[in-house]
Amino acid sequence: MTERSETADALVEAADRLLEAARDGKPCAPVREMLPLGTAETGYAVQEINTRRALHDGRRLVGRKIGLTSPAVQRQLGVDQPDFGMLFADMAHPDGLPIPAGGLLQPKAEAEIALVLKADLVGGPFTVADVIRAVDFVLPAIEIVDSRIAGWDITLLDTVADNASSGAFVLGNTPVGLRGLDLRLAGMTMNRGGREVSTGAGAACLGHPLNAAVWLANALGGRDFPLLAGDVVLTGALGPMVPVEPGDVFEAHIDGVGSVRAVFS
Repeated sequence: MTERSETADALVEAADRLLEAARDGKPCAPVREMLPLGTAETGYAVQEINTRRALHDGRRLVGRKIGLTSPAVQRQLGVDQPDFGMLFADMAHPDGLPIPAGGLLQPKAEAEIALVLKADLVGGPFTVADVIRAVDFVLPAIEIVDSRIAGWDITLLDTVADNASSGAFVLGNTPVGLRGLDLRLAGMTMNRGGREVSTGAGAACLGHPLNAAVWLANALGGRDFPLLAGDVVLTGALGPMVPVEPGDVFEAHIDGVGSVRAVFS
């Protein structure tokens, strides 16, 4: 057996471990032990295996999420750039309607600014002007991050392989145009049951949510799944993530963008 085939086998085995954890609802051991020489690109190779499996099974790709936009989290994982994961239609939940608890393993909620595109971003390199022209409207969002890896015991390799620790997301229902918005200064407050649990602003997301979107467009422009018209982009957390318990009701308000609620059954 060649070194290359051993590596390919290890990628599939890592993808199998994560997929089994998701299907069984039982968190698994980290995958980094299966890929001892792995890099971020190794993680994306594992992620792509499960992305292609999901598409083969009929799931619909509707966007991307950007993770690791906080300098503090980057320092924690020893990285100097964000990561990305795939968003599928069955991960989206309506504003204010119950999210079934059974589909999540170790959920945490964070408030974000979502961009919805009206034009493809294929190729590149892209500038912030290119991204602004491609944005149709902005929505407030709550992302429910989740980890298939027990105890959130993750490195960069683990979280990238695990679809950037994606779980679910909720979008607000009132679109807002970019014109006149200063997303860098947009303040965010998130409450749980009426009690404040997270605050922040657009500047916490790589200095500006559009900076994160430019990074993503350039990261994806030459890959097999670039950003396309209609895609949702979750640009990254504006404040600390908060653990989720059954029965929790979160409401996030972002200045100039609006409000959104995530309700957990």
